Amino acid sequence: MKVKKDKVQIITLGCSKNLVDSEHLMAHMKAGDIEIVEEGKKADVVIINTCGFIQSAKEESINTILAAVENKKRGKIDSVFVAGCLSERYMDDLRKEIPEVDEYFGNTYEKKTVFGILNSLGIDYRKNLIGERLVTTPKHYAYLKISEGCDNPCSFCAIPIMRGGHVSTPLKEIINEAEKLSDKGVKELIIIGQDTTYWGKDINGNREISKVLNGISNVAGIEWIRLMYAYPSGFPDDLIQTIVDNPKICNYIDIPIQHVSDNVLKVMRRGTTKSRQIKLLEKIRKEIPGVAIRTTVLTGHPGETEKDFEELLDFIKEFRFDRLGVFTYSEEEGTHAADLKDSITQKEKNLRQKKILDAQKIISLENNSAMVNSSIEVLIERKENDYYIGRTYKDAPEIDQEVYIESGKKLKAGNFYNVRVTDFEDFDLFGVLNK
Repeated sequence: MKVKKDKVQIITLGCSKNLVDSEHLMAHMKAGDIEIVEEGKKADVVIINTCGFIQSAKEESINTILAAVENKKRGKIDSVFVAGCLSERYMDDLRKEIPEVDEYFGNTYEKKTVFGILNSLGIDYRKNLIGERLVTTPKHYAYLKISEGCDNPCSFCAIPIMRGGHVSTPLKEIINEAEKLSDKGVKELIIIGQDTTYWGKDINGNREISKVLNGISNVAGIEWIRLMYAYPSGFPDDLIQTIVDNPKICNYIDIPIQHVSDNVLKVMRRGTTKSRQIKLLEKIRKEIPGVAIRTTVLTGHPGETEKDFEELLDFIKEFRFDRLGVFTYSEEEGTHAADLKDSITQKEKNLRQKKILDAQKIISLENNSAMVNSSIEVLIERKENDYYIGRTYKDAPEIDQEVYIESGKKLKAGNFYNVRVTDFEDFDLFGVLNK
């Protein structure tokens, strides 16, 4: 089916890795003179880049597909294409259950998927566009994906099923993409992958994320480099010193521990222990000046006892993470944990999640109160009503805190300003420009 030169809308669901995939696809479409329209605008073709990570994400993807199909039935759009993780994992089922979709594709990062979508749009894949993206985030920051897939055997995670094993993006391609992003005005690069600290292992047997970070830091125009998804097991020995030595790398690290109970860590197949994780976290906090440590934990995994949970909660209160997210366990078909007995009710999972969030709220409130009258560097994001809103080096976009600034002068998004903190809330700061 050829729908050449039609107006196309891409709906991206799920994580930032999906967003990067969609941005690459849009660059090819733009080069092929395809008009890309925003959500809510009239489109001839809708492409849905789905997420299949947990149950709620699956439901959102299905509902989005059904809504698009309904618009097709009403004649509002001509074609619906579905790609991404959910489509990769359940393609046969989706074709059977929702046959009104014109075509299903797998993960959009795979060239065969890109080829298929572009061919359906009547345009050609262009090799010279490797690394090109149509950036959809605010122009001063962008996500830079350095790998695909994952080799870690975590019991609860379906990512390897959907994305396959770990594949490091060649360093030359990473630098090329970073340069192209810098040319577009990007100042902050947020490094992502299923396990960023695994980079290089499949190339020469060594974890060489430091090589990637140092290479990116040589790109002119890039001022902040932020590392996400650093797996605690097998954490590279040289990474801490790399962060300390390189002023462009934010003193910020996202390191999802998931749990601290040895019992749960073993069942989760995380490849580490409580003592090893604590030793690593303490080393990071001791050796990186002013470091902000973000983590993610999971409550209600099969086998998590009340004692295990209390051990996790006590550790969170004691260690006082700077930033923290918490999810409840969701059984995923095909994972190791799906074969385990899940005797914890959803109500109990939610209660445990709330207890952790309540504890983190107190920690954040106390940390923020200590910031009053201090001076901080803030990257401005946008203006809302009477406030300019930005972030510090301690904060990744969308998931961490923000700083609300009152200013009589106009502040420019993408610029850095020195701000004095005047007030605080649980998860935000307020301030004014330093004179």
